[in-house]
Amino acid sequence: MDRDLLKQCLTYHGESLFNKLKCEQTENPDFQAVVSDLSKATYESSAEKQGSQLVEQFIARKADILFCPAWKTATPQKQEHEEEEAAEPYAVMPPVELFMELSYEERRAMIYRDLEKGDIVVGRINNIREYGFFLTLLCMAGGLKRDIEDLELSALCHVREIPSTGSHDDPLSYYQIGDIIRAGVKDIDRYQEKITVTLHQTSLSTSLEHIKLGVITKEELPIHYNRSLRVAADSSKTYECILRSCHGYQNPSVVDYMLEKVGISDTHPPSMMRGLQSKLFQEEDFASVIRKKQSASWALKCVRAGVDHFKHGRHVEAMNEYNKALEIDTNNVEALVARGALYANKGSIMKAITDFELALENCPDHRNAKKYLCQTLVERGKQLEEQEKLVTAEGLYRRALTLDDSNPEAKEALHNITDTIQKRLPRSRQKIKTKTRVARPVLKNYVRSYKRRRGMLSTDLQVRLVQILPIKT
Repeated sequence: MDRDLLKQCLTYHGESLFNKLKCEQTENPDFQAVVSDLSKATYESSAEKQGSQLVEQFIARKADILFCPAWKTATPQKQEHEEEEAAEPYAVMPPVELFMELSYEERRAMIYRDLEKGDIVVGRINNIREYGFFLTLLCMAGGLKRDIEDLELSALCHVREIPSTGSHDDPLSYYQIGDIIRAGVKDIDRYQEKITVTLHQTSLSTSLEHIKLGVITKEELPIHYNRSLRVAADSSKTYECILRSCHGYQNPSVVDYMLEKVGISDTHPPSMMRGLQSKLFQEEDFASVIRKKQSASWALKCVRAGVDHFKHGRHVEAMNEYNKALEIDTNNVEALVARGALYANKGSIMKAITDFELALENCPDHRNAKKYLCQTLVERGKQLEEQEKLVTAEGLYRRALTLDDSNPEAKEALHNITDTIQKRLPRSRQKIKTKTRVARPVLKNYVRSYKRRRGMLSTDLQVRLVQILPIKT
């Protein structure tokens, strides 16, 4: 268990939570390993924490999950420069309290409670003295994002907290009343309600040290502050209205980006449900598989609409529906079979065969795909018979019978074409013999003339020539 995080939670909730933890996590060895350290924790005393019994009970029961280091299974993304918010990969919203009815005193108390040393604030210079200048704070620009312009908070930037510019002997001479300054919180006195700030980069916390301090322009003001001004100017701007107008809200990869930002893996997602903690999510629970099922269901609706058009003779509309189904789900078997049947009906036999074959590749046992492909192969074989391509036609009939060995039409067509080929075979043999008789005297004359020119010719060579030449002829 995360010892520091657990101790921080106990410091806030107090001893009542500790007692509940000891009851709920008594058999948890990880808790028993840190219980001695937790007993030394100091508790904040506050009368405002009454009524949190349900929250404490939830924390106590789920402590082994809540404080488990395995929550973060990925490396958190480093905080990017504030100026890079212009790209806005996620919706940058004004603070939620602007949309709530919180009193001035409550909001002011929250700022003094939450503001920490090393945070970044933005303010406008309202007074310059020989020992430094005073800022009217506008908003926070690092860590917490709060808009505090209406809270009338002031902060002092002492002259020693202003880096020397080199060309000015007096660091204050570089600044004027009305300049907008981005500064780090140097110190905060919650009792006296005094804030001091600095322009030295080294004063910032490590997560914010990349943000440049000093004078900034209005264009460099935080996005959430500019949007807060819109909310203040128009009371009809609801939280949802502002959210939907953000560019980051429309980003299709916003969930992936935010998971990476906080270091949570979407392939091994954590959950408060213990059943999901014991094993990984099944493959069929992921979006890609669910999307495939949705696409198949949507494509099937298009196929049904296409079949209805086909039954009423609206072939163009039917073809459009089948094509639409295949755009949604490329390998949808029902759509391929239906479109193949329509192609066959229109006489486009080769296109029909292609669709039926693709359907059988995706579902080898599809009954209609086998039936229609068998019938279409027989029809194509008959076309080839008319073109005197008997051997190719015979191959199609045999293939049709491998799909449906009981198909009477394919059996009859194969029987007829086999007889036709057998009847034509003797005629073909007679032509070969005739060619051989004609070619043999020619060969003998060729051999005699060759002997005269080249001398002796081997008897073996003569025999091979006599055997080969007539066949090639």
